[in-house]
Amino acid sequence: MTQRPVRMYATLFCPYCLRARMLLKRKGIKYEEISVGNDAELWAEMERLSQRDTVPQIFIGDLSIGGYDDMAALDRAGKLDALLFEP
Repeated sequence: MTQRPVRMYATLFCPYCLRARMLLKRKGIKYEEISVGNDAELWAEMERLSQRDTVPQIFIGDLSIGGYDDMAALDRAGKLDALLFEP
């Protein structure tokens, strides 16, 4: 199976960002983290792409899956792996 690219817009100390990192690490998922904490342009990019203004914002491929709570709910429902991995 091939892992789809994962991108996470985050800040350093946000508790939900920390939880998202832990979940991705626990699952062995490689991801690109884009730090938006001190960069208004990157924050604006995140808002434009996700239509949300909170961190983290997580993308699998081009699909915005939302924040940590959304990703954890997909994982609990057994739907996250289907999004993460190509057959």
